[in-house]
Amino acid sequence: MTQTQRILVTGATGTVGRQVVAELLDRGHEVRALTRDAAKAAFPAGVDVVEGDLNEPDGLAPALEGVTGLHLITFGGAAFSPLESGPRILELARSAGVRRVTVLHGGGPTPLEDAVRADEGVDWTVLMPVEFMANALEWADGIVTAGEVREPFVDRLSAMVHEGDIGAVAAVALTEEGHGGQEYVITGPEVLTVGDKVKTIAAAVGREITLVELTEEQALAQWRAAGLAEDVIGFLLMAYGDTPEVGRTVSGTVEKVTGRPARTFARWAADHADAFTRPS
Repeated sequence: MTQTQRILVTGATGTVGRQVVAELLDRGHEVRALTRDAAKAAFPAGVDVVEGDLNEPDGLAPALEGVTGLHLITFGGAAFSPLESGPRILELARSAGVRRVTVLHGGGPTPLEDAVRADEGVDWTVLMPVEFMANALEWADGIVTAGEVREPFVDRLSAMVHEGDIGAVAAVALTEEGHGGQEYVITGPEVLTVGDKVKTIAAAVGREITLVELTEEQALAQWRAAGLAEDVIGFLLMAYGDTPEVGRTVSGTVEKVTGRPARTFARWAADHADAFTRPS
């Protein structure tokens, strides 16, 4: 049993940040959650919610008091712009006595992650999850209203990861020895096609769901109609049309770091079945 520690989680209202908070609480640690608007943040009882902006690092000193671990994201502000404040954040963290830092990889090189990797004053761990299982929530409207999923590249493979497992790996790295200087690729326990995912959700909700395969041109039209930026569309074409090997290979990191198997997509679908069900 590790000693109780106080951890500051930034990006605490995000998909991964909330899971880091939950996992730390489950492990008996004290959690301080950083948000730009505390009034809109809803966290479990016992979480110390503080306001702050990673783009204004000098205001973070009070939030870092008494903290031994720090979870960082690489983008900040309403526009989710790459953070340039990494060196100052890390300087403040070291001065406050922070010993361990995790950073959620942003999909490519970013100034903040570069600053973390270059810092020799803390034990840092880079978390590199593949596709989130939570991305399947994008299908909820189509499943509820039309009983269908409309996607291109339906045979693409994904070792998608439960966001709770990302939080679990982060929680261990933030509170235990032996993870400094590590780059953890975090995946689920299996490789799935789009069809596999749709069948799994159908089983969870107890209804038939039709998979409609789109051509690349139809997908482009759908994404543009949804208002996606061209750089995002370009990323989706790369990730879906030619998924890198790292995104379709089971890593085993979750079990190696946490001591338990990674959670399956079937478990995720069962836990989120309500999102794919028409309200009665």
